[in-house]
Amino acid sequence: MAEDSDLERTEPASGRRLEQAREEGQVPHSRELSSFLVLMAGTAALWIMGPTLADNIARILRRGLTVDRNAAFDTEALPHLFLSMAGDALVAMGPFFLVLIGAALATPFLLGGFNFSSKAFSPDFTRMSPLSGIKRMFSVNSVAELVKAVLKSILVASVAAWVMMHEREAVFALIGQPIDVGLRSISHVVLYSTLVIVASLALIAAIDVPYQLWQYYSRLRMTKEETKQEFKELEGDPQVKGRIRSMQRERARKRMMSAVPQAQVVVTNPTHYAVALQYDDKHPAPRVVAKGSGLIAQKIREIAEAHGVPLLEAPPLARALFRHTEIGDLIPPTLYRAVAEVMAYVYQLNHYIAHGGFAPSAPAELPVPPALDPGVV
Repeated sequence: MAEDSDLERTEPASGRRLEQAREEGQVPHSRELSSFLVLMAGTAALWIMGPTLADNIARILRRGLTVDRNAAFDTEALPHLFLSMAGDALVAMGPFFLVLIGAALATPFLLGGFNFSSKAFSPDFTRMSPLSGIKRMFSVNSVAELVKAVLKSILVASVAAWVMMHEREAVFALIGQPIDVGLRSISHVVLYSTLVIVASLALIAAIDVPYQLWQYYSRLRMTKEETKQEFKELEGDPQVKGRIRSMQRERARKRMMSAVPQAQVVVTNPTHYAVALQYDDKHPAPRVVAKGSGLIAQKIREIAEAHGVPLLEAPPLARALFRHTEIGDLIPPTLYRAVAEVMAYVYQLNHYIAHGGFAPSAPAELPVPPALDPGVV
């Protein structure tokens, strides 16, 4: 498909895409870096541990080649001697092997960090396809590997030729040296030459590492459609989320409207805002059980009138309550005095409705601080 072509993959890999690749065992890897570090670690270990290692091996060989007459005719002595020599040799070579194993294990950490995936062990039968093999043979990666192999051969051959020319006098001097001195000299030449040749591979590794990283992240690039689809999966479809929020608001509005009949009073603007207040013994102060503006305010007033909840027209207090409270909040302490006068009026009004007498007068000017009234300029 056109959307899956490399030309369409213009977006960098997302964090989720990279994590999925790691779960499948796909991490950046450079064989050139691995080879360089293992060879360099082995050569350096031989350079440092060489004399001790040579002495230990010589001691093991002397012990193995020194056999008394009785042991020579004992069929059980030689196997025990062989096992003992093998154990001593393993102990002697153990530090060297540990250095190589450490270098081999440390190499992946430099690029991809620690990663273990069981999916990497699952069989991939597509690799057995002849057609897939032919495609890999003529792929860009195969061409790059061929170029690296040629460059590596040229580099190693050039460095080896330079080392041989540089050490030719030491090699020719071996002819006139005693055997013990010549062995030490030739071992020094071999180790030095190996160290220089291996160090030259750092140039190949320095070129291969950025290329492998570029190839890895290029292979995981995404199309714009894949990016959008992943965003929808992680964040949710915007249309669905909008529908959910709308349903949540509708349910909250219904719950709010169901609380209006239990309110003691509804403070209005008179038409722009409406705030329903309720006071009971469970709370230390009256609290807001419903509020709204525009059509919602009109609905609150209609429900309040239908259930006999008193309406009080007090624009400054309605604006202050609407701006500075949320559903379920207690009224601010700075509005205690104003709301107390409202509640006193409501109690008098309810007494008048129940028992008759003189109708109470609605409070005309409530003590609302100007700082809380958004209508004050």
